[in-house]
Amino acid sequence: MQLEVGTVLEGKVTGITKFGAFIELPTGQTGMVHISEIAPTFVKEIHDFVTEGQTVKVKVLSIGENNKISLSMKQVEGQQNGAARAQQGGARPQRSPRPPRRRPEPQPQQHRPGNYEWQPRRNDSADFEDMMSHFKQTSDEKMSDLKKTVESKHGGYSRRSNSSK
Repeated sequence: MQLEVGTVLEGKVTGITKFGAFIELPTGQTGMVHISEIAPTFVKEIHDFVTEGQTVKVKVLSIGENNKISLSMKQVEGQQNGAARAQQGGARPQRSPRPPRRRPEPQPQQHRPGNYEWQPRRNDSADFEDMMSHFKQTSDEKMSDLKKTVESKHGGYSRRSNSSK
């Protein structure tokens, strides 16, 4: 028997790990049902849903490199429930459509207190020399202010040795 993606088979649970369950298929191959494909609800503990030796129906999701077979129990359960509803003549209950998500509209630029311009406009016409001289002038002013502040905190006190006692 050749496996194909989408095929529903019965298999036997041969092993359980924290991330999934290994299923032996009728072909003799082994596939894995990832924890996210065990049930349509949140699965914290796989042992709550399957036990070793149990026969389960699985759907082949993919066949990857080295014949790694990815299986799903959740998708088989969904197919069976849909088929049962169709046999009963009932249609699948319709969900009300979600309204599309809207991105918030951008707020208009608000002026800062005091009408202060926080980001100065770039003067593209200024050349490098002008920018450097402006930077040096600003830097010198800041250093001068810093020196004044430090001197005023020390009160003009200079360190003298107290050896004259």
